[in-house]
Amino acid sequence: MRDMTKGALLGHLFLYAVPLLLGNWLQLAYNAVDSIIAGRFIGQDALAAEGVAGPVMNLVILAISGLCIGAGVLMSEAFGAKRTARLKETLATTLLFGAALCCAAAALGCALTPWILRALAVPDSIFGITGIRITFLGAPFTFFYNALAAGLKSVGDSKTPLKFLAFSAVLNAVLDLILIGGLGFGIVCSAVTTVVAEAASALLAAVYMARRVPELCPGHGQWRIRRDLLGPILRYGAVTAVQQAVQPICKVLIQGQVNALGVGAIAAFNAVTRVDDFAFTPEQSIATAITTYIAQNRGAGQTARIRRGFAVGLRLELGYWLLMGSLTLLLRRGILSLFVAGEGAADVIALGSTYLGCMAVFYALPALTNGFQGFYRGMGKMTTTLIGTCLQAGLRAAAAAVLAPRVGLPGIAFACAFGWCVMLAFEVPYYFWTCREL
Repeated sequence: MRDMTKGALLGHLFLYAVPLLLGNWLQLAYNAVDSIIAGRFIGQDALAAEGVAGPVMNLVILAISGLCIGAGVLMSEAFGAKRTARLKETLATTLLFGAALCCAAAALGCALTPWILRALAVPDSIFGITGIRITFLGAPFTFFYNALAAGLKSVGDSKTPLKFLAFSAVLNAVLDLILIGGLGFGIVCSAVTTVVAEAASALLAAVYMARRVPELCPGHGQWRIRRDLLGPILRYGAVTAVQQAVQPICKVLIQGQVNALGVGAIAAFNAVTRVDDFAFTPEQSIATAITTYIAQNRGAGQTARIRRGFAVGLRLELGYWLLMGSLTLLLRRGILSLFVAGEGAADVIALGSTYLGCMAVFYALPALTNGFQGFYRGMGKMTTTLIGTCLQAGLRAAAAAVLAPRVGLPGIAFACAFGWCVMLAFEVPYYFWTCREL
């Protein structure tokens, strides 16, 4: 556990963020390997099918993680205030309510899968191999892992979730190599192995918490949904879940624009989004560190530390952008060549390289927006984060609808930059207004 209400600011944020960054890199590396396996062992249609399923999968995962992030803020506040009973009861309420919600969502998603695929204008050649139904069935396992990881992170332990994530990613990759690369099963098998790995990581997290972290484990009388806690969890978690879901909804809309450009563009976009993820997701991890830091200090009443910690967090965000932006700009063609081979590969690499050349510069913008989002979540201002995200996602999707048919894949990059700039125009001035409350 890590008490962030005292001690060095940079040390807390850096040491908390590094395991999250490593975990995200590991997960993203697996996602990239998964696409490489699909593209090389099965073919371009399989890579395109993964690209179609990706935004829908992200919608499910981010909606779940949004609820867990909101609950995690409340748990961080309880930990900072040294209210152990409230910490345990918040986790119990989150697990019970979230499990029921995810099971209902899984059933609904499976029933609506054909409609979802038709709404996305999925080409007939890949309609039956996307594996979206299996993704929905795995939602409860994804929730349990994320909820338990949120509990551990709320008390400052970001290292243990990394270990479970590493196990899950390695298991997933090994199963893919054996079943797809070795035995020749189809791309739907990839979704099955993902669900198996998520279930294993959720089980490991539950066993570890029961044995090693009694401060988080609810007692027999605490395993119930408390209405007085469910209200704040829903206020924090539901708004955060909606906010987390807005981004993948935007990606689904953008994916529809990309689908209209043909299978080659779909394959290129799937490849470049894997690279995008190496920039965006770790920036969100730094934002998570900012959120936990601010929430703990807010719960403890340490308001003097909040502004200074946020400034340090923004510097970490921009430092990461310098690293990833430079690597993307220098290595983009070599990275893209890993994803495709054979006929049509040169066209896919050319399309993706132009896109990534623009995005390498634009990655600075989400570094800043994620930092501000982390600040507002830690302060409990979930509505502010939702407004900013809706502005960014809505205008990004609208700009993509205008630019993609005219300039192709690079238009998506400029649409992203436009949305992030509008988001900063809203969040930066409001930050100074918020600081008046400190």
